[in-house]
Amino acid sequence: MLPILSAAGLASMNQLTNAKNQLNSISDYFTDPVNWTNWAGGIIKVLVIWIVGRIIIKIAQKAITHMMVERERSPLRFDPRRTRTIGRLIENTVSYVVNFITILLVVSQLGFNLGPLLAGAGVLGLAIGFGAQSMVKDVITGFFIIFEDQFAVGDTIQTGAFKGTVEAIGLRVTTLRTWTGEVHIIPNGTIAAVTNFSVHNSLAVIDISFSYEDDMEKTQQVLKGILHNLHEAHENIVKEPEILGIQTLGDSNFTLRIAAECKPNTQGTVTRVLNEGIKKALLEKQMEVPKINYSPTEKGG
Repeated sequence: MLPILSAAGLASMNQLTNAKNQLNSISDYFTDPVNWTNWAGGIIKVLVIWIVGRIIIKIAQKAITHMMVERERSPLRFDPRRTRTIGRLIENTVSYVVNFITILLVVSQLGFNLGPLLAGAGVLGLAIGFGAQSMVKDVITGFFIIFEDQFAVGDTIQTGAFKGTVEAIGLRVTTLRTWTGEVHIIPNGTIAAVTNFSVHNSLAVIDISFSYEDDMEKTQQVLKGILHNLHEAHENIVKEPEILGIQTLGDSNFTLRIAAECKPNTQGTVTRVLNEGIKKALLEKQMEVPKINYSPTEKGG
């Protein structure tokens, strides 16, 4: 029995010795000033790389903003909507590129060999590319949207079931905010058809019904005076509203149609202004207030 016990004891002693040696190695590693210096140097390098990346992005954003402002002040005719949109696109592109380079530099400081990593990333990127066709489509469509000036930041558009004001056009998505506050994030690749309400002036159209007993000539003269005053008082009305003439003939009344050219996407506001102004003016002249119908129309947009 003694030889067996001695062998077992010897094995236990060897295990304890190995464990002690491992603990000593770990302790030596963490207490070695050289290692602490290397760690501190690596952490400092990573922080410096990250800070420099942030500084480059900030400087680039300020430079791009300054360039866009100077372009808007130029005597040459540049569309400010398109200028702002291109500025944001350039800012996003610079941010993506700088962040990618920053990540590569940080990875290299962590001791990874970038050669095999980039080679593997190339193969992986090729494989992912087959599954990322929709993303590529989004990016390509985004470039065409911007450079063909289909719409820009600040425009009111409708695409599919979504209608709202364009808040941002990115490389991959377009952000719309509706008039009730909802935000829709739409992949650019899904934008097939767009209605832009901000390109040309809009047209506010209202129909007013009068009794056959009313003097049509007198009624039109009164309306012309009212419409002239409304045009002078409201900047959204581009031209003096026109009385187009009799639109329909009913059993007991006739309908006059009035059209007012107004600034883009203001036809709703102008329609309410016309309704309120006509009603108030007719009451002041002690004339019967007619029935007013609203016909929303956009000119061009």
